[in-house]
This record gives sequence, structure tokens and C-alpha cells, in this order.
Amino acid sequence: MTDYEQRALAELEFWKMKQTKKSSSLNRTAKRVQTKINQWIPKKIHTVITEGIKGMVQTALAGSSIKSIEPLVGVELEQREKLALEKVGFYKKTAAIEGAGTGAGGIFLGLADFPLLLSIKLKFLYDVSSIYGYDPKEYENRIYILYVFLLAFSSDEKRKETLTILEDWEDKKEVLMQLDWQTFQQEYRDYLDIKKLLQLVPGIGAIVGFYVNYQLLDQLGETAKFAYRMRYFRV
Repeated sequence: MTDYEQRALAELEFWKMKQTKKSSSLNRTAKRVQTKINQWIPKKIHTVITEGIKGMVQTALAGSSIKSIEPLVGVELEQREKLALEKVGFYKKTAAIEGAGTGAGGIFLGLADFPLLLSIKLKFLYDVSSIYGYDPKEYENRIYILYVFLLAFSSDEKRKETLTILEDWEDKKEVLMQLDWQTFQQEYRDYLDIKKLLQLVPGIGAIVGFYVNYQLLDQLGETAKFAYRMRYFRV
């Protein structure tokens, strides 16, 4: 094991411990407020979000419409992660620009951001999968991608459950091939930050869209890095 791999493994173990901790009291309070606000959101917005997530899951399961780079073979972890970091930077900028553009258009373009952002996130995860050597053309690897997504954007309880799934992936993957997309979309929809909904407000939508999309891709990038380290080290 190289020095880089030893450091990466130690960072992974620390990160895993953090994922099992409860969110801060402030975050839990914000979650309760968000749940209440969700009850006031028009049904049309909920429908757009739900259909967008359902479409993303179906696209991932079908695996036919998303292109990715060729899987890397015979490359050390350090080089893979340098490339992955470059991808994170590129997709953060892409998501931020897209969020600012749709946010500036008010509620109708703001609604369009949800499926667009989902497609950016999915494309990013396809590329990261290939960088770590797992071909997203293979069904197993596309299912893994969806669990990585779920790990990044879910409640405390679901995050712990998903972390356990990915830790035991090689032993349990045959059982996990059927993904419950309804649970998946519920977790993601409930996770959406209140700030994200402010993107629909004229006047501030562009700023909110730029900032929140950038942060969401940054969070997804960190989760993907450690999720694929788990698979690389099989721990």
C-alpha cells in the first residue's frame, strides 16, 4: 500500500465515523421547519420534483442515454482521485451556472432546474465511476451510483443504512439490485434545502441557484470520493 493509500484509508475511516453521527440540533430544527414548509408548497412543484427524480432513476437503471468516459484500468488511486477532483470542479461550475440561469427566470425556469440538476449529478457520478474503474454500462455499477446518490442526500437514519449497504456491497449486491425508487425520491425530496426552494423566488433566485447548486455538487463530490474509496479498499 502506498503512502497516499494509507492516508486515504485513514481519512475514509474518519469520514465513516462522521456519517454515523446525528446531525446538529440546528440542522434537525431546520429539517422540522422544512417538513412543515413542504406542506405549503404547491402540488405542481412536488410533482415536478417527483417526476424528475423518477426519471433520473429510470435513466440510471436503463443506462442507455448517458455517456461517460472510458473506465480507467491499471491506474493508482492517487491519480484516479486527482482526475476525480478535476471533475468535481468542472461539475460544480456547470451546476452553479445552470442554477443561476434558471433561478434568474423565476418560478417556471426555477422548476426546470430540478431535472436539469439531477442530470448533472448523474452524469458526474457516471464519470466518477469510470475514473475509479467501474464501467457504468454494467448494471451493478449503475445501482451503486444510485446508492452513492442516496448516501449524499438522505436523512440521518437512511444515511446510516446506506453506508452499511455500501460497506457490505460485495456480499449483499445480489440482493440490492432492486432499488425502491419511491423511497429514493422521498428521501431526496425531503432532503432539499429550504434555500433551494428560494430559487423559485424572483429577484433572488439567480444568487440562490448559483450558491446552492455549487454546494450540492461539492457535497456529492465528497460523498462519491469516500464511497468509491470504500469499494477500492473493500472496507
